[in-house]
Amino acid sequence: MWKTARQFERRTEAGRTLRIGEVAGATGISVEALRFYERRGLLGRPARTASGYRAYDEGVLERLAFIKRAQSIGFSLDEIAEILLMRGRGEAPCVEVREAARRKLAELDARLRELRRYRTELARTLADWDERGIEEGQFCGLIEHSHVHAPAASATTVTPPARKKTGKGRHK
Repeated sequence: MWKTARQFERRTEAGRTLRIGEVAGATGISVEALRFYERRGLLGRPARTASGYRAYDEGVLERLAFIKRAQSIGFSLDEIAEILLMRGRGEAPCVEVREAARRKLAELDARLRELRRYRTELARTLADWDERGIEEGQFCGLIEHSHVHAPAASATTVTPPARKKTGKGRHK
């Protein structure tokens, strides 16, 4: 569960640095995700202790809260990185953010129209199948003879995970 930076600050000493596990525990973001954010430039490069551990300042908690909030609105990590970069240059990214949100809303509206069309078509097809009952085919005649046109791939399909290569030349 996400804890706010303020809740966590109350438990830490002023100026104390946080290790990656502490940041993960305070935010509910996994250590792997934090490392990924760092590689993507969303967190910057934290200082390192003498023994090589990452040492984050407490400002990272507010930054992560911002990243999660922006993601919940629909911003991609690339867009968030651009927002943070603009802010880092002293620019106020609000105009760009507002325009990006307008584009996202228009895309969402188009997507919803496409999904409504697909839903109507699928409901008609199902009603037709209910009337036809069983239909012969190589696998399933109902599917083989259907004329439903699914919406764009990202709306309804799930990409299976890539198979792990074993290096043994066998496929299971």
